Amino acid sequence: MYIALYIIVGLIALVIFLALIAPKTYKVSRSIEISRSKPEVFNYLKSLKNMDDWSPWAKKDPNMDKKFTGVDGEVGSVSYWNGNKDVGEGEQEITRIVENERIESELRFLKPWKSTSDCFLQIDEVQADKSKVTWGFTGDHKFPMTIMMLFMSMDKAVGKDFELGLANLKLNLEK
Repeated sequence: MYIALYIIVGLIALVIFLALIAPKTYKVSRSIEISRSKPEVFNYLKSLKNMDDWSPWAKKDPNMDKKFTGVDGEVGSVSYWNGNKDVGEGEQEITRIVENERIESELRFLKPWKSTSDCFLQIDEVQADKSKVTWGFTGDHKFPMTIMMLFMSMDKAVGKDFELGLANLKLNLEK
């Protein structure tokens, strides 16, 4: 009886300890240089509909159900998707636009698990005809996901997808 109680208390203490040391936030970002002017790149990127042309997730399920609400490219526009197990279900809403510099959005995942992240596209001028695009997202891990993040990395989980998406973006814009 006491042994079982000690085991239970020990497991609870272990979970509490792991929850205390686990990462509570994440940030993933990647950058690429594109041979197009900053305004050209910005105007292309602010459209949620254009994202389907370069997003790696759009290619993972070309038959996913997509819906757009609001005025594309403006604050408040929303892209909703519902796809296979590789893309899940969720929506992205533009929350802030800094003209010719940055597009911020809220990414709301509904399936396979609920979570919310802040997503951004930052456009910087390298030269008059060359821009640097940084694509990233940040968020908070909630318990028990915090413990899982001791053994996983968001950067490793989605970093390669960001790199692929930016490579697709570069190809599309430099055609």
